[in-house]
Amino acid sequence: MDGRDLVRSVKSVGSSGAAQRLRTVAAAWRRRRADAGALPARGAERARVPGPVREVEPGPGGGVVRFARSELRVLVTAGGAVFWGWDGAGPEPSYALAGRCPEPDPRAVLEPDKDGGWRVVAERMTVVVSRHGAVEVCTPGGVTLRRDLPPRWWEPVGGGAGRWMQRSEVAADARFFGLGGRASGPRLRDGTYRLWNSDPGRPLGAGLDPLFLTMPTQLVVADAATHLVFHDCSWDGTVTLREGGEGAGSGHDRPGACELRMDGGPLRCWVIVGTPARVLLGWAALTGAPALPPAWALGHQHAVRGAGSEQEVRRVVSGFQEHGLPLDAVHLDGGFLDGGRAFGVDLERFPKLAVLAEEVRRDGVRLVSAVEPAVAAEPGDAVFDGATALEAFVRDSSGRLVRGVARPGESVFPDFTHARVRAWWGGLYAERLGQGFAGFWHAMDEPTTFAAFGETTLPRSAAHFLEGRGGDHREAHNVYGLCMARAAWEGLRELAPEERPFVLSRSGWAGSQRYGGAWCGDVAAGWPGLRAVLSMVMGLGLSGIPYAGTDVGGAGGQVSPELLVRWLQLGAYLPLFRTHAGARVGRRELWESGDEVLEHARVALVERRRLSPYFMTVAQLARRTGAPWVRPLWWGAPEDRALRECEDAFLLGDCLLVAPVLEPGADRRAVRLPRGRWYDTVTERVYEGPGQVLVEAPLSRVPVFARAGAVVPVRGDDGGVELEVWAPAPGRSGGGLLVTDTGDGGDEPEPERYAVRWTGRRLVVEREGEGGFEEPARPVRVRGLGGGPAQ
Repeated sequence: MDGRDLVRSVKSVGSSGAAQRLRTVAAAWRRRRADAGALPARGAERARVPGPVREVEPGPGGGVVRFARSELRVLVTAGGAVFWGWDGAGPEPSYALAGRCPEPDPRAVLEPDKDGGWRVVAERMTVVVSRHGAVEVCTPGGVTLRRDLPPRWWEPVGGGAGRWMQRSEVAADARFFGLGGRASGPRLRDGTYRLWNSDPGRPLGAGLDPLFLTMPTQLVVADAATHLVFHDCSWDGTVTLREGGEGAGSGHDRPGACELRMDGGPLRCWVIVGTPARVLLGWAALTGAPALPPAWALGHQHAVRGAGSEQEVRRVVSGFQEHGLPLDAVHLDGGFLDGGRAFGVDLERFPKLAVLAEEVRRDGVRLVSAVEPAVAAEPGDAVFDGATALEAFVRDSSGRLVRGVARPGESVFPDFTHARVRAWWGGLYAERLGQGFAGFWHAMDEPTTFAAFGETTLPRSAAHFLEGRGGDHREAHNVYGLCMARAAWEGLRELAPEERPFVLSRSGWAGSQRYGGAWCGDVAAGWPGLRAVLSMVMGLGLSGIPYAGTDVGGAGGQVSPELLVRWLQLGAYLPLFRTHAGARVGRRELWESGDEVLEHARVALVERRRLSPYFMTVAQLARRTGAPWVRPLWWGAPEDRALRECEDAFLLGDCLLVAPVLEPGADRRAVRLPRGRWYDTVTERVYEGPGQVLVEAPLSRVPVFARAGAVVPVRGDDGGVELEVWAPAPGRSGGGLLVTDTGDGGDEPEPERYAVRWTGRRLVVEREGEGGFEEPARPVRVRGLGGGPAQ
């Protein structure tokens, strides 16, 4: 770097003030110097492939296949998931798994296959290993779903971490989904995707990569079956995808392709095969059931961005109440309380924070505090001094504290890969609980530092405990946000066992759903940003994190009234529904955005509250089954290729289909419907699927359809739960579930099951009881009886 590069770097730093800019440049120089000393250039490398098979060793659930230059461990678990690891890698230790590896399937046996290969036959798939190290995953009928070619390694001649590459082939008709939260999906087109959680430094838009929460989890959907593949390696890497093509006439099929390159770490892989619902159920069994949000977190939340005060919070809450806008929580960002300091509060601006929290709670509003991992490197600061005595901060290879520049200024960072550090950090949340906060929003937890040049993270050579194994930031970076969320979750469970923790994280990894939801970050304020929101939420759901969302309206400037209304209408049906305002994001409050916006905003917020019992039911089912709240239209029919191509609509749970308006000036839109009868929830008109229909989409609403036979629990005018039943087609039946949970505790009540059937011309709704079916005790409203077919 020459002098001109340094000047440009200083000007580009995102922090304010000359002193802060100079600190940022100094921190960047330290980071580069530390990496240059501890991570020398790779130099000459030695390439390696497995070679031919030499011997095998059968074992429980599979066994070990030894090649000339490597060995492959194959394990079929009792739940049907298959694991394989190269170079002796086993399924543990892993930050993704929820506890220990599942028990092996005693019925799975390693046996000889043709051409000198071996195979393991399981209930839902067959794993075939060739004599040169290719691994095929086949259906029980023998159809190949995925073929991994023999991997390659490049190892430094003088020793050190070796990088590796895995090329794979999938069916010609297969489509790729997942990889965490991606702005360019939900269907992942041809391209290269980086696996490195990052703050892009600007509002997210379509095609921007990498993002805050990435993971090597692919959901591959094909005619033969759906399969999920997860490479359990947290190092930096890339995934290059290429969709296949089916030959026309006598032409040959071109298989889809995936190339995974990683800078180090073990080459180990999990595969789950089945229907989408079965695959996500198996994934949740491996990585943990999604955390259940408290009831208030299913409603409308609002973030106030920038420096504030108690008076500002009261003004915001009063404004929503005066304009008839339901509000359930107010989020205070990192600069609102005390400039982003860890657990700090400016007592001049917030002299009676606990009193304020109690006041707004009486109005049904909770306070949520932003928490960032950066700790000001200031002796005398209580958090800094306590962690220093505990040796809790990340250090470099020579033992010195790693210092970066974040919102508090020069900062140090806890090593959350140490159980002792997580326990200490979790105890710090007692202060925020005492101040009346009901939830926590983790930001800049990749971790992010301000960058003068180079990466916005800690030195790659920074040492981490990694649960006693030892390692550096190359391995710990991607799991840093997950470990911080774990520290908060476990601390809150101990500090307030009677309440359900609410932890929202910007970063994370596979398994993050165990500790809360995901906030996708600031999205670009524009129509492409609207598509990016839907893409990230659906991608995270298909990667195992069902509770996710971002801020309505995006960031980076004012949006048009039409776009703001359409964003509100979409957000009202996403798991995390959060609006925001403040100087930092250039956004006014909803009631300051004009009468038209206010009117439509009130409709969207009221509908969200009306559907709160349905959202709770969907959340409870997600915890039990791993199924995402927001599902692609092909969820129930992955073999329907037309549905696989549809990316502008989604299923909300089992009962509703939402078709948001994603283009400016549109008052009608085409909607592709899955098989069955569907009702427009406003006009009650009937539409038959599969097929595409053209429906009205005025600015006052977006098209929402209910599945015939569905039982949708809603909030009645008296605040109680009612059952909104959509009539099944003549001669058909239906049903649905209701999970009532109005509290914030950890109880998980049993679902109420309802059946809907025709008896002659009479529609009967019954509840399943211990002795059979009985009359429902809740009010029932039947809809769809008067709606005629669409013209």
